[in-house]
Amino acid sequence: MLVFEFRTYGKPVQFSAVDDAIRTVQFVRNKAIRLWMDGKAKTGYDLNKYCAVLAAEFPLAKELNSMARQAAAERAWISIQRFYDNCKKQVAGKKGFPQFQHDNRSVEYKNCGWKLAEDRKSITFTDKKGIGRLKLKGTRDLHFYQIDQIKRVRLVKKADGYYVQFCVAADRKEDLSPTGNTIGLDVGLKSFYTDSNGVEIENPRFYRVGQGKMKRNQRLVSRKVKGSKNRIKCRTKLARIHLKISRQRKDHAIKLARSVIRSNDTIAYEDLRVRNMVRNHCLAKSISDAGWFQFRTWLEYFGKVFGRVTIAVNPAYTSQECSNCGAVVKKSLSTRTHACQCGCEMDRDWNAARNILSRGLCTVGHTGTWGLLGGGPA
Repeated sequence: MLVFEFRTYGKPVQFSAVDDAIRTVQFVRNKAIRLWMDGKAKTGYDLNKYCAVLAAEFPLAKELNSMARQAAAERAWISIQRFYDNCKKQVAGKKGFPQFQHDNRSVEYKNCGWKLAEDRKSITFTDKKGIGRLKLKGTRDLHFYQIDQIKRVRLVKKADGYYVQFCVAADRKEDLSPTGNTIGLDVGLKSFYTDSNGVEIENPRFYRVGQGKMKRNQRLVSRKVKGSKNRIKCRTKLARIHLKISRQRKDHAIKLARSVIRSNDTIAYEDLRVRNMVRNHCLAKSISDAGWFQFRTWLEYFGKVFGRVTIAVNPAYTSQECSNCGAVVKKSLSTRTHACQCGCEMDRDWNAARNILSRGLCTVGHTGTWGLLGGGPA
């Protein structure tokens, strides 16, 4: 499944209708959650049937396309199913009990309720919300795909405007000639990663760079009266700063992962549990700013696209073991140089990257999440 995103343009009254549709989706989802809490819904099919009941009882729900109502009910059932799965797996801590939503930002249509123009430069929403025709602007060309390949269309509200996302049922495959190269990657905070050849990639630290501007705007938000137009303007400006940082981090991860995949046949990396690592309050901000999991996600996705082998290995003791003789050399996190009795002396991250590569080549490991699930990141 491929997801193509386009910026959309229209009149203020149209975007007011989009906001109304988004609020209706939130209403339907919360109603479905309440039905499940009351014990009157046992399956996702029960929630889908309840959408017709809501349409007959509430005019705002009837104005929304029937498939969009069902998509909202599916969102509720996904949260319920996730809660059940966490309980069955006995996940430590909170199990993620379904909560009522108060900040929904999207509405999703299935195979009806919308019509794409012949030139693929505009889309018309045909339900009774009154959204109408919206212009599309983006770099993707939808002419390569048939209309029946577009399974879902989302209207998404972001800090800098409104976007339309097309979910296309297609597999992306690209052929590359073998390079004969293998590489191991050790991610870190000093540098984004160090490979087994000793090459270091600088950590951009997007959040740290924009933190000063973010703090200033946060103070402006705090000074404004709650509910005032000036506070809304300041909140929007602050949200745009956060959005820019997230886009910078994503763009960096995509470009770097693509470059690594195209340059190597086999890539070994650490199977890190970032969710557990951010519990360290001293390093949580730096770890989140680095975006290791996002980089790994795109690394595995591009590995599937280009037919490369990606191997996640156990990171235990990769920094302590000597990559030359295998002896364990204890060192604290502040010790940045690996020095062994065998005479091997190098940067600790380079030593870890060599250990990661050797482990990846001697074990099957975990060869890519997307290869197993058959999907990709949105």
